[in-house]
Formats: sequence, structure tokens, C-alpha cells
Amino acid sequence: MRRGENIYWRKDKRWEGRYPKGKKANGTTKYGSVYGKSLREVREKLYPLKVKYQMIQQEQGESAISLREWVYRWLHAVQPTIKQSTYANYEHKLVHYVLPEIGEYGLNELNEQAAGELLESLQLKKLKPSTIQVIFRITTQCINFAIRKKMMKENPFKLIQLPKVVKKRNQALTRQEQKRLETAVTSEETGKGLPVLLALYAGLRIGEIAALAWKDIDFENNLIHVHSTFQRVFGVVAGKKTELIYTSSKTTSSIRSIPMSKRLKQVLICQRKKATGEFVVSKREQPLEPRLLTYHFHRIREKAKLKTTHFHQLRHTFATRCLESKGDIVSVSALMGHGSTQMTLDTYASSLMEQQFHVVAQMEKAVV
Repeated sequence: MRRGENIYWRKDKRWEGRYPKGKKANGTTKYGSVYGKSLREVREKLYPLKVKYQMIQQEQGESAISLREWVYRWLHAVQPTIKQSTYANYEHKLVHYVLPEIGEYGLNELNEQAAGELLESLQLKKLKPSTIQVIFRITTQCINFAIRKKMMKENPFKLIQLPKVVKKRNQALTRQEQKRLETAVTSEETGKGLPVLLALYAGLRIGEIAALAWKDIDFENNLIHVHSTFQRVFGVVAGKKTELIYTSSKTTSSIRSIPMSKRLKQVLICQRKKATGEFVVSKREQPLEPRLLTYHFHRIREKAKLKTTHFHQLRHTFATRCLESKGDIVSVSALMGHGSTQMTLDTYASSLMEQQFHVVAQMEKAVV
């Protein structure tokens, strides 16, 4: 029996009321339902929901397709335009953190409360503030794409106050620590300590070191050409949790040429004579796994009696030594492959303290 107003008498002797939530992907109306033992009960449940979804459609549009469906549409749309590693990161963050919490929300149901639910779930997982910010940044990109496609009117995720990332002070090694580490390198089997020197004297990232080939070393012009990286990423191949991929450097600024120091050139020439493969730090035809390079580094670190030091600190140390040697910020930024000099300044401001004292002293002399 139908009572009008989208209210029906069901065979199971209950009343059902239906209300429009919005439009499905194919353009048909998506309905929600409420149930009750009496007509009055259903009406009392139904009318507030009708009003709610009328307001939702006025404020956020009619698209009622689930966020889950939209995420996969967006991933498919952006996949040809981004690197494989970037795609894998997007997919992993959305599938493992976002969709389990709010994936069943329709696009037009997404609001500040939904964003708050996601934030709370991430905090309960005790994720770092930096990771939470990345997850929200990716989700925001996905939703902004829906807005550009006229599926939504505004992005409620931009209203959420995310936990602040406390920037760690530049963790460069002291000169004494660096000397101990280099001494430990000299006692290593040929080649095992080379990644440490490439980070300390050229500022290379661990993935860049793994991907560095002999064709990238220009001994005649004393240059190291950096244009590739080797890294482990999530969810690229079905059935595998991770996959190692060899790809171009992550940004245009990361593609750079670095002058070789005399010491580094000497070590590389020695290593070249013994090389049997295409890659600088690998004896095989494939690059070494970055995790294996990290393993070798920690063995060397322990020999040097350095505690809680991670490989990336060697890159920080390179930049810090350059700045301590009066290197200008533009040159150091280019050597590091940073996207801007501001990023270099933000990261290594403490290393410029000596120059800041000099500037103040010069100012004082000018005033007097």
C-alpha cells in the first residue's frame, strides 16, 4: 500500500519512508529509507531527513556518489599525469586511512563533522602530525577535483584545524662526529662505505645514491649528474604490499649536477676500476635496495659510536658544512635540489647563525 509522500506499507507489516539523498553517478536519484511500526512513526523520522538532505543539496550539490567511488575515479584520472611512486602514495593513504573511516559518505554528505571523524581516527592510530597533514592534503586534492567537476560546491576539509608539525632543529653531525664516521668508513670493505661519502660530500638522498649509475659520473668535468631515484613504494602491484621502483627524481629541482670534491673523486675513481655493474654502489646489474644501504650505514655508525643517527642526517651535514664555509644560500639550495631558497633557509637557519652575528656586528660599526 502506498500512502504518498514516498511512504509504503511493506509485506513484513512495517511502514517504509524514502527520502532523496541526491543523484547517483548515472543521474538517477539515490534514496535513503526509514522504517517504523506505524505511519506516524515513519513520518516523524522522515520529515527531518527530507529537510536535512534538501539543505545538503542546496549547500553541497546533488552528487550522492560515495567518496569511495569518487576516490577511485580520481585516482584513475590523475594516474597518467603523476609519477608511479606518487600514485602509489596517494592510493595507499586513501585506501588505508581515509576510505575505512568515511568512504561510505556521499560526496554531498561530506562536511566538517566527517572531516573531524577522519582526523580523530588518524590521531587514535597515533600517526605523526606530518603524516596526518599529508593524508588531509591528498584528500583535499581529491575533493577539489570533485568541485572542479561540479560534483560539490565547497571543500569542508579546509576548515579543519590540523595538528601542527613541530620542525626539528637541523640535525647535522658535528665535525668530530663526522670525522669519526669517515674513519669508520675507511675500515669498511671496498664500496660499503661509499654511500656515506656520497651523502656527506655531495648531499645525495639515499634513493638517489641507490640509482646512481657510472654514466652519471663525469670524471672529466668533475660532476655528478643526479636525475633518478630508487625507492620502495606501497600498493603498486596487485598481491604485493610494496614494490621497488626505479624512476626519475621527484621534482625538476631534484635533477641537478653536483661538483665532485677531490676526496670523493679519488674514491670514485678507485671504485670505478673494480666495478662490474652499471650502478655505482651495486655489484649487480640492478640497483641495491635502499634498505640494504641503510643496514650497511648503521653498521658503520655503530663502529663510529654514533647513537640514534639516521642516514638522512648525512645530507643535512653536507648542507651545514657548505653554509659554515660561507657558501651562499642560492648555491647550497641548488646543490641540495630544493624547490626554493626559502626551503633551504627554513631548514638550515641555525647554520647561518655565525653569519648573522657578523651582520649585526657590521651594522653596529656602521651606526657608530
